[in-house]
Amino acid sequence: MIDLVRTHRPDCLVTDYLYPWSADVSAELGIPRLAFSGSGFFNLCIADSIEANNPHAQISSESEEFVVPGIPNRVTLTRSQLPDIVKGEAKLSRFFDKLKQAERRSYGVIVNTFHSLEAEYADHYRRVTGLKAWQLGPVSLFINRNFDDKINRGGKSDVNAENCLNWLDSMKPNSVLYICLGSLTRFSKPQITEISRALEESSHPFIWVLAKILKPNVEFDQVDEGKEQWWLPEGFENRVKQSGKGLIIRGWAPQMAILEHASIGGFVTHCGWNSIMEGVCAGVPMVTWPIFAEQFYNEKLVTQVMKFGVSVGNEVWSVWATEELPLIRGERLRSAVEVVMGGGVEAAEMRRKAVELGKEAKRAVGEGGTSSDELKGLLEEIRGCKSKRRGVEHVA
Repeated sequence: MIDLVRTHRPDCLVTDYLYPWSADVSAELGIPRLAFSGSGFFNLCIADSIEANNPHAQISSESEEFVVPGIPNRVTLTRSQLPDIVKGEAKLSRFFDKLKQAERRSYGVIVNTFHSLEAEYADHYRRVTGLKAWQLGPVSLFINRNFDDKINRGGKSDVNAENCLNWLDSMKPNSVLYICLGSLTRFSKPQITEISRALEESSHPFIWVLAKILKPNVEFDQVDEGKEQWWLPEGFENRVKQSGKGLIIRGWAPQMAILEHASIGGFVTHCGWNSIMEGVCAGVPMVTWPIFAEQFYNEKLVTQVMKFGVSVGNEVWSVWATEELPLIRGERLRSAVEVVMGGGVEAAEMRRKAVELGKEAKRAVGEGGTSSDELKGLLEEIRGCKSKRRGVEHVA
């Protein structure tokens, strides 16, 4: 890859935030490096504030809330919700230090977001870091414009998309709950049982995208490829099929197409940024269930700042949801779902906000939209950098 860049000498290098070596390559070639962030400005601002102020160091317990200082809104977290690297408890801490150094050496940052969702935090990020930054999203709306693109976004679906959408066609508008907690999330069997119970006892039809479970005391790279990874309570799947109440998808789902269907009324999400953006684009209110990475930060944008979702109440950051971790009981999940999909004032307001954000997302990528205009401005700026570089080379 490095040799390829050196050979072809591009005008600009756009690389993932997680590739700090690209800052050295761009410096060697004398071209701007743009770091692409797979998450939003809100996450970047929270991370910068916690790194700079260390507010969690003043907290006496894992469950005590603290306010994230110096950001546009009042946002609270607990120590137990922070990534291990933030608390200095992970081998990856040094690597993330390299990421920050590479970020500061970059020409700027590109973020998959849009003005109406994170305008305050884009401005805050620029002001605090001194870096240039562009809001060029939602990326999914830029690149997935036809039906085939949507059903295969991220990978080939493991279910017949047409059958899935036909089932959704038979449901009432805003009546179906979609639950997908990420392709990397690994739950214990007891937690899968609690989710199953909540869905079965809920009054709402559902689509559940089921990831593999984690056996007790087994590391991820040692998990078998056997059928036991899909354990469900005995008889659950047959009851769901016979009643017609739900669909269970094992593996990869056509998420974008599902979320955009008129019958979807709520989305239980792990708060991965791509999932949040797809839910926002579809105008669907959310039940948040963060697990690890920056997901707890993303949750706060949904529940505390923009307020188009409600938390299921998970309090503990962990890469794998082992049996030693506190369970989210079925009653808790069912209660959160009712807040989002019920007929009350709170549900109506969350749905109104979600729908309006969905409209704004589509406007952002359209002609004259904020993201489209920022993309045009960025391209002009890169052309300007190229002209200056050629002028210097000509003088030399």
